[in-house]
Amino acid sequence: MTEPTVSPAADVPDADGAALSRWAYVRYRINRDLGGVLAWFAARWRQSRLFKLAAIAFGAFLAIWIAVFVWLASDLPEAEALLTYETPLPTVVRGYDGEIVHSYARERRVQLQYADFPELLIEAYLSAEDKTFFSHGGIDYFGTAGAVIDYLNPARTKRAVGGSTITQQVAKNLLLGDEYSVTRKLKEMILAGRIEGVLTKQEILELYLNEIPLGRRSFGVQAAARAYFDKDVDQLELHEAAFLAILPKAPERYGRKGQEAAALERRNFVLGQMEENGFITGSERRAAAAKPLGLVTQRRERSVDAGYFLEEVRRELIERFGETAESGPNSVYAGGLWVRTSLDPAMQIAARDALREGLLRYHGGRAWAGPIATIDVGEGNWASQLQSSPLGINYKDWRVGVVTQRSGPSARIGFADGKEYPLSGLPNALKAGDVIAASPSGNGWQVRTIPEAQGALVVEDAQMGRVLAMQGGFDHRLSDFNRATQAMRQPGSTIKPFVYAAGLDSGMTPSTQIDNNRFCYYQGANLGEKCIRGGTGGQFPMRYGLEQSQNIMTVQIGMTAGMPNVVKEIEKMGIGKFPAYPSTALGAGETTLVKMVAAYSALANHGKLNPATVIDYVQDRRGKVLWRADTRDCRGCNMAKWDGKPMPRLGVKGAQAMDARTAFQVMHMLRGAVSRGTATVLNPLGLPLFGKTGTTTGPKDVWFIGGTQRMVAGAYVGFDQPRNMGGYAYGGTISAPIIKSLIEKTKSKWSDLPPVAPQGVQMVRVDRRSGKRVFDGWPTDDPKSAIIWEAFKPNTEPDRYTRQDAIAAKRNEIIALIRAGRKNAESAVVDEPIDEPVDFIDTGATD
Repeated sequence: MTEPTVSPAADVPDADGAALSRWAYVRYRINRDLGGVLAWFAARWRQSRLFKLAAIAFGAFLAIWIAVFVWLASDLPEAEALLTYETPLPTVVRGYDGEIVHSYARERRVQLQYADFPELLIEAYLSAEDKTFFSHGGIDYFGTAGAVIDYLNPARTKRAVGGSTITQQVAKNLLLGDEYSVTRKLKEMILAGRIEGVLTKQEILELYLNEIPLGRRSFGVQAAARAYFDKDVDQLELHEAAFLAILPKAPERYGRKGQEAAALERRNFVLGQMEENGFITGSERRAAAAKPLGLVTQRRERSVDAGYFLEEVRRELIERFGETAESGPNSVYAGGLWVRTSLDPAMQIAARDALREGLLRYHGGRAWAGPIATIDVGEGNWASQLQSSPLGINYKDWRVGVVTQRSGPSARIGFADGKEYPLSGLPNALKAGDVIAASPSGNGWQVRTIPEAQGALVVEDAQMGRVLAMQGGFDHRLSDFNRATQAMRQPGSTIKPFVYAAGLDSGMTPSTQIDNNRFCYYQGANLGEKCIRGGTGGQFPMRYGLEQSQNIMTVQIGMTAGMPNVVKEIEKMGIGKFPAYPSTALGAGETTLVKMVAAYSALANHGKLNPATVIDYVQDRRGKVLWRADTRDCRGCNMAKWDGKPMPRLGVKGAQAMDARTAFQVMHMLRGAVSRGTATVLNPLGLPLFGKTGTTTGPKDVWFIGGTQRMVAGAYVGFDQPRNMGGYAYGGTISAPIIKSLIEKTKSKWSDLPPVAPQGVQMVRVDRRSGKRVFDGWPTDDPKSAIIWEAFKPNTEPDRYTRQDAIAAKRNEIIALIRAGRKNAESAVVDEPIDEPVDFIDTGATD
């Protein structure tokens, strides 16, 4: 009987003519055909012993294969994980202008999209690694079988051939690891099939080209293009693309010195494969094969020489987001963060050079300060020891090397590249094993001295608190101790403006007369009253005490305002918590340079304090902002359409730590310190600068902090282990010139606009010597002008200046000169010195 021809969707009759549904028909056909197969198998099983043995063997093989498959596949990672896989990427750091200045990376990685890869580069990799990539299902069966056979070959002396498709390599690199075994190869095959079912060919190739290890700590073709040719992938020529395609076979071999011939042979083989596959013409292959490798030995670094600044950024990022992938998805070394910092590269270079010049100037003709470090040259591996050390220097043509030999007046120096040269200018204490700085001299090298005294320099945007430059020592390669943020130092007289601010808040004015003869302090029934002299003598306006850094006047103001109020003022400005001793008014506590610069910025910012920041904001790899320093909300800034109202603006940034009028009064008085006080070295710059010098007891530290209303800079110099710097060391002679050099190098960045006073400040003409108001004259540009503008709060202006006042002021001036002449012959201490944490007797107006 002939079977009816039917459509699968139609109702069809069975052999007996009964109507069946489509699915019933399918079951009918399966049962019928399977029954036939089983009947055939049963007949052969009974009739042939050989068939029975073959069937048993096949069944056993199949059972073993299924068991092995289940065993191998039981603990395999899910291929679906690649759908959400995030390439570990370094953190990229940008400066204030958006330009890349550095990256935090332990491996070179750059992630690109498939569309970013040049077609020529893709064709090179397909020709070298997997020419049937777009047609196979993820597995090269013949290649894998050959790899297994080669692995089992007892005569093999090297690692077995790979035989892996690009998909298999993705499975190995991202999901399995580089274990060397047959089981890994089988797992690789299983995963490759799964990956092909989850990802498109383009997605697989994108992962491969971004993740493949290619030597020189590079992962992915973009990072390798930079490492080997210092180019981006879209700039590669044919012969360069072919070279990158040979690297997966031996990523740590072909780029090494001495392997040029092997690299050329393999590269030209890839070019031949590209021609055979129809990707290039014969003439293109010949032209590319004739070219040398063209590898760069050292790629251009885009990093700015801002080691101290960048390390501070790194520390803050790690604290906020973690260091490695285990810390979270936005870690510093795997999260692919984009970090916008406040770093101004030009300002940073100027700050570095200005501080170095100041340190070398102070060191002057002093003796050699000793070695940077020492290593054991007796073991003969001094070059590798030097190469593995973090020591280095980026100053002129200086280099860091090790003294390999020293015999009397002759010596030799060796560098990390293993080369040795004669060494001259030998200090007596120099010996073999000393790691030193040296510069070229004739046919050899000459010993150079790294200044023993260190210091720091910080430049800050006074309105926003953004740190524009930070130099924490002579060179971060020699010492990573950041003296701008980590060194706790006594601020000396740079603390005085905040003592004067407390005095102004307590009711004093810049014209208030303060006694500068002596200071007496009652220490209790047992010790009684102790008195100190040391001022210029007489009564002077408050301004004079700040301009000329008069210690007696400062302590008088502090005690009158109340030392508890003074230390509260200092704490509100973020400087630190200090005891309410008179010596605190002269800088006896300890703080950091970056805190002092932030406090001075608040003076310029009408009393609004912004903590110093080095990071503006942080984005993840897709551009989403994760954190920003400026949290002000700009309502209306994101309106789709203008509503006709005034432009939306951000509010004022910063916490009001000091009365705005008080802050301006202090800043205005500090302009006099630059014009005619302790920081006149800055006056020739012709800018509306304010600032204060500082010299601590010893002197052990010398300071200057100041700037304009828009930008503030501060610097200090001192030994890391504090000791006497010499009687000639003052803030005005060492630190102020450092800031002057900085401003000269960056003059265009400093505003020449006069400062703007806050609401409620009255500018009044006063006599500079008496502080009294005048009506019959005007201030001039002469710093020594008798009449000046002074800032007062409402209803605090002084009385009018009279003829009798002029006579009294002249008399006081003469008396002060007489007393100053006797000063060297008289002791500054009456009775015993006050038993305070530090001696706060200063030398007068030179700090």
